[in-house]
Amino acid sequence: MDTIITEEVNAGKRKKRLLVSIICLVILAAGIWLIRAYFKPALTKAEFTTAIAEKGNIENTINATGEILPEFEEALTSPINASIRNVTMDAGNKITAGQSILTLDKSAAQTDFDKLKFLIESKENEIEKLKLDLEKSFYDIKSNNSIKQLRISNLADAVSNNKKLYKAGGGTKENIEQAELNLKVAELEKQQLENEIKSKQQTMKIEIREAEIALAIQRNDQAALKRKLDLANVIATRSGVITWVNKNIGASIKEGEVLAKIADLGSFKVAGSMSDNLLDQLHNHMPAIIRFNETQLRGQVINISPAVNNGIVSFEVQLEKRNNKQLRPNMKVDLFLVTAVRNGVTRVVNGPAFKGSDLQDIFVVSQGKAQRRTVKTGLSNFDYIEIISGLKPGEVIITSDMTSYKNAAEISIVN
Repeated sequence: MDTIITEEVNAGKRKKRLLVSIICLVILAAGIWLIRAYFKPALTKAEFTTAIAEKGNIENTINATGEILPEFEEALTSPINASIRNVTMDAGNKITAGQSILTLDKSAAQTDFDKLKFLIESKENEIEKLKLDLEKSFYDIKSNNSIKQLRISNLADAVSNNKKLYKAGGGTKENIEQAELNLKVAELEKQQLENEIKSKQQTMKIEIREAEIALAIQRNDQAALKRKLDLANVIATRSGVITWVNKNIGASIKEGEVLAKIADLGSFKVAGSMSDNLLDQLHNHMPAIIRFNETQLRGQVINISPAVNNGIVSFEVQLEKRNNKQLRPNMKVDLFLVTAVRNGVTRVVNGPAFKGSDLQDIFVVSQGKAQRRTVKTGLSNFDYIEIISGLKPGEVIITSDMTSYKNAAEISIVN
């Protein structure tokens, strides 16, 4: 018959199973620890780069892009609407003041000049005619005034004679009144004629003045067009080097369009640009560092553009050494703007090991091992990063990217 298992027996079995489980887990953990202790991560010296912490100065910088431009560059523009007839100088050629660069076909402008000349002659004739008419009006008013004055004198005599005759009893009152009326009408006619002629003279003077102003404008236009025609043979106004020239012979050119550029390659500047997110850190006279190839130059920010285009703000950098022989127009350079400077700090060479946060986990090399350590960083630039705490001058750190060992507390270094 079946035997009933007591509760005490079941409890004992459960305790036994639990004890066995705990022992297994302890053995497994110990095994893992022994394996990790035996198989510690290791690096060879060829797999990483190091740097020694040191005391020194550090500059905090923000990145920008830069382009080398001549400090003095003149753009020669077309003075007229024309087409390119001939190009005598090419880009890269040295040029002296007065040398011809290219010539333009100025036949259309010459036609406009000749047409303007005829318009000026016509306007001069119009003014002369108006002056003659004005002189004639002066003569007319003088002649008519004399005639009217004679008639008025005659009518005044008639009034006087009628009055005398009336006193002598030979005339009538009606005759006197009629003579006085005739005299008054003659005087009013004389005044009306004078007013009409004066008004006409004033109108003619205004017309003459308007014609003279129009003539002066046309003469100014003629002089301006003459100057433009003289400039149609494009010549250098200063000595330098041609950095660009329009060589499209026969191409139509509009007035004001650039034909060539002349630069003084003995002096350069940097045209800089950066994101407008950093605009609050940008100001005039802030130090700047320019790098290209293995060369480093210094300068300062000037002429910050007030406008922002597509999220980009532009500015210029004035170089301390503007005549560096390695500088070339339109050359791209790395540009760094210095926002802060600290002296006598602990610093190390910047590298991939630093990810940008204030607290960084790095590996310090000592006695054949690389040990993880947390440090606090401060200012940084393309060369150095400041260590505020966690590292002493003279200690060696790994500057390579150690992301693969982010869980390792210690790494063995082998030859």
